[in-house]
Amino acid sequence: MKLIQATLKKGKDKAVLRRHPWVFSGAIAHFDETPADGDWIALQSHEGKVLATGYYSPGSIAIRVLDFKAITNIAEWIQERITLAYQSRQNLGFIAPQTTNCYRLLFAEADMLPGLIVDIYNQTAVIQCHSLGMYKLRDTIAKAVVAVTEVKAVFDKSGDTLKDKTINNKYVLGSPSDQWVVENGHQFSIDWETGQKTGFFLDQRDNRQFVSTISKGKKVLNAFSYSGGFSVYALSGGARVVDSVDISASAIALCNKNVAQNGFEDRHQGIVADGFDYLKSMDEDYDIIILDPPAFAKSQRVTHNALVAYKRLNAMAMKKMRTGSKLLTFSCSQHITAPLFADAVRAAAIEVGKPMRVLHRFTQPMDHPMNIFHPEGEYLKGLLIEIL
Repeated sequence: MKLIQATLKKGKDKAVLRRHPWVFSGAIAHFDETPADGDWIALQSHEGKVLATGYYSPGSIAIRVLDFKAITNIAEWIQERITLAYQSRQNLGFIAPQTTNCYRLLFAEADMLPGLIVDIYNQTAVIQCHSLGMYKLRDTIAKAVVAVTEVKAVFDKSGDTLKDKTINNKYVLGSPSDQWVVENGHQFSIDWETGQKTGFFLDQRDNRQFVSTISKGKKVLNAFSYSGGFSVYALSGGARVVDSVDISASAIALCNKNVAQNGFEDRHQGIVADGFDYLKSMDEDYDIIILDPPAFAKSQRVTHNALVAYKRLNAMAMKKMRTGSKLLTFSCSQHITAPLFADAVRAAAIEVGKPMRVLHRFTQPMDHPMNIFHPEGEYLKGLLIEIL
């Protein structure tokens, strides 16, 4: 494979030597030829020492590092990385076809494949490339996923993430199959072709399981419910009633379908409504409220507005909550750190003026690991709040 050589400015190799996988444009002295988006890069220090192999992206993060050494055969290297990722998920117990057949196989920098997400839904893998460098390797990745795992079809959903109108979502290997999966024994219909993200929020698996342990006999509100993951788990845990609220009629239809498939429709109500509007007008009789909104901050420049939205959303819920009720509140915005999110929730509590306490902090599960050198990969955070 062709490699364009990039040389760092003097003294700008410290982050790379600490194994951070991003090289910013300001750290680069020069390229030996002008790179195009997705071109492969051999990175060297100002003194000429080989530091890493990666690919070029126009913008502030100019090089995304795959390995901190020279890579001579990218296809073999990718196969090796996917094999290691699969073995890791297998050893952690995420691949148990009778009880759970959906999980995240590849999580970007944490699996040394920056810009790439691969989720497994039974016998279908869904690829989502967030950079052209990864997209150019899509076919190689798809073949390696099929060779290493149990899947028989690969659906590419990069059309949702790449700013290129010529890139469309499509099957690159195999053909459409049954879209039902099982997670911890619960059945879910996954719309990976037109649904949000890759089709399901796999990162909330552990937190959904937690909800099932506290829901017995409770009235539960699942705001921003999408396809009803939290709702099914709450119902399975013995919730007296669950109301699922989402602004999307198609999401509520899918939620109702999943609840019915698991045999809980008699204790469930799907409501098509804006989450903020519902919180403003709802009755004050919920024992548990779950707030899991879409990312409010999709870029660093809108962080302040996102924090204002998180404060407003949580304050609206807290105002309607009684003594003993519990709030599970989440943020999936990468640009909102856990301390910032906690500050926004605390500001909401101060505004409301009720006594309350934090019982637990939530994060992402082990199939969504964090590269220890890349703290930016820790994106999901949540709090369990109890009203006193």
